[in-house]
Amino acid sequence: MSGLTINMPSGQPITDAYMYKTDPNVLKLFGYHWQEEGHWAARAEELWKSEAPRADRAALAGTLEAYNRKHGASDAALAHIQELGDGALAVVGGQQAGLWTGPLLVLYKAVTIIQNAAMAREKLNRPVIPVFWIAGEDHDWEEAGHTYLVSGEPKLRKLELKRPKGAKTSVSRSIISQSEWKQAIEELAALLPDSEYKPDLLDRLCAFTDGSDTLSDTFARLLAWLFGPYGLVVMDADDPAVRRLEAPMFECLIRNNETLQTAYERSAAQLEEHGYPAQAEIAPDGANLFLFGQGRGGDDDFSGDRMLLMRSGDQFGDRKGFVKLSTDELLEVARKQPERLSNNVLTRPLMQDYLFPVLGTVLGPGEIAYWALTSDAFKELGMRMPIIVPRQSFTFVDRTVQKYMERYSMTLDTVMHASEQHKSDWLSRQDGLQPMDEAFDEIKSQLAAMYEPVLKSLASYGQDIQALGETNRSKVLEQLEFMKSRLYYERSRRHDDALRQMERVQLQLWPQGKPQERVLNMIQLWNQTGLHWLESLLQKPHDNDSGHRVVYL
Repeated sequence: MSGLTINMPSGQPITDAYMYKTDPNVLKLFGYHWQEEGHWAARAEELWKSEAPRADRAALAGTLEAYNRKHGASDAALAHIQELGDGALAVVGGQQAGLWTGPLLVLYKAVTIIQNAAMAREKLNRPVIPVFWIAGEDHDWEEAGHTYLVSGEPKLRKLELKRPKGAKTSVSRSIISQSEWKQAIEELAALLPDSEYKPDLLDRLCAFTDGSDTLSDTFARLLAWLFGPYGLVVMDADDPAVRRLEAPMFECLIRNNETLQTAYERSAAQLEEHGYPAQAEIAPDGANLFLFGQGRGGDDDFSGDRMLLMRSGDQFGDRKGFVKLSTDELLEVARKQPERLSNNVLTRPLMQDYLFPVLGTVLGPGEIAYWALTSDAFKELGMRMPIIVPRQSFTFVDRTVQKYMERYSMTLDTVMHASEQHKSDWLSRQDGLQPMDEAFDEIKSQLAAMYEPVLKSLASYGQDIQALGETNRSKVLEQLEFMKSRLYYERSRRHDDALRQMERVQLQLWPQGKPQERVLNMIQLWNQTGLHWLESLLQKPHDNDSGHRVVYL
C-alpha cells in the first residue's frame, strides 16, 4: 500500500484557520492546538487540577463495561474501561450510527481516535483510552439509515433501511425487525460482485444483525469487532444508563440555559466580527436541548417524537405547542426521567466533557467549525474546550481504478474538477466520428438569424400566423439539437466501454461531487481486498499532518 499527501481545503474557513494556524483570533477560541506537543501535557494537567463537576468514574466504567460486553467487547477494550475507572484520560470522537458503519469517514475517525490515544499514552506516560461516542440520540433517519456502493454497471447504488413506522424518535429507539435486516443483507448480497471475501463478509453482517434491535446495536457491534484489538471503547449517548449519569449535567444546562445561550451568541459574534459566519443555528429562544415524548408502551416508554425545546422566560416548550414546562418542571424531568432529555450540537460538547475526562476530541471539518461556538460556553461552566484533533482523511484507489486512470491520463485533480470535460476531450481525440458541435451551433445561429425578418413580416398576417411561425422556428431548431445529440450518442456508443471505465473512476473517487470518504461504504473495499487496508491504517505510525492522503492499494 503506497500513497501521497495532497492539500484538500475542508470547505470550512473556520476549520482551515484552526488547522493551518492562519488566524490568531480563531486559535484563541480553541485555546489548544493538536500539533503543539506541550498542549497535550498542559491539558492533562488542567484535567488533573480541574474542580469542574464530572460524572462518577466508577459508575461510568460500570455502565461502559455492561454496554461493551453486550456488543462483543475485546479484552483490550475491557481493560481500557478498567483504566478509565482508575483515573485514565480519554480521546473521544463520535458519529451518529450508520448502516454498516455508514460512510468511510466513520472508520477514519475511529482510526484517528485510536492513534491519538496511543500517542498521548506514550508521550504523557499515563493511561489514555480511545472512546467512540455513538450519537444514537440523533433522529435524522434519512441520514443514518442508508449507505452507498458502486455497482457493476457502474452506478452509485443506495441501500437503505426504511424508518420504522411511528414516532420521529432517536435512531437508538427505532426498532428494526429481523425480517428487515434480512432483506437489507439480501439486497447487499445481490449488489456485491463475487469475491473471495464476500462469503465471510455476509456471514459476519448476518451475525452482527442477529438479535440487534436497532441500527445503533449493529453499528456498535461492527465497531467493537473491527477495532477490538486496539481497545476501542464504544458507548451510545442514548443508553438509559448513560442518561442517568448525565442527570446532574442536564440540571446544570437547564439552570444556566440563558447564560449559555448568551455565551453561544457571544462566540458567534466574535467569529462574525473576524469574517466567519456561524456554522450552527443559534436561535434567540433556543434551549439547545431535546425532549422525548411519550411512547405507546406505558408510562416509562419515552420513544415518542424527539422535540427541540425553546425557552420563553421561565417556560420551555416545543415550537408546535405540544409541550410546555416550567423551569422547575424541566429540572424535575432531569432528576427523575433523564432519559427523556438529549443534547443538540451545542450542548453535546459540554456533556461529553462532563461525562469523560476528555484530553482530546476527534472531529470532522464541519464539527470543528461549530465547536468554535462553544468556547465561551465551556468557560461559563468552569470548563475548557479539550484539544481539537482533525479526523484523518483518505482516498483509496484500487488497482482497477488506478489502471483506468493511467489508460485515460486521469489525475485525481481531473476527477475532482473536470471529469466531464476530460471525457469530452478524450472522445474528440478518437479516430472515427468527429465532434460536430461547432458546426451544428453555427447552423443553429444562422437559421435563427434568417428567421428574424420572416417573423417580423408575418406580424402583418395576424397573431395566429405569427405564432405559427414561432412554432415552426422552434421545431426546426429542436430537430437540429436532436441530430446533434444523436451524433454525440453514436460517438459515445462506439466508445461505451471506455466511457464506463472513466465513469467508474469518477464514482469510486469522487461520487456525487464529494470526496470518496463522505459517500461510499467500507463494504466496497472489504469485498474487493478484505480488511488489509484498514489494518494498514491502524498500524502506520502516528502522523500529525493535516493533509489528505491518497492511498494506492
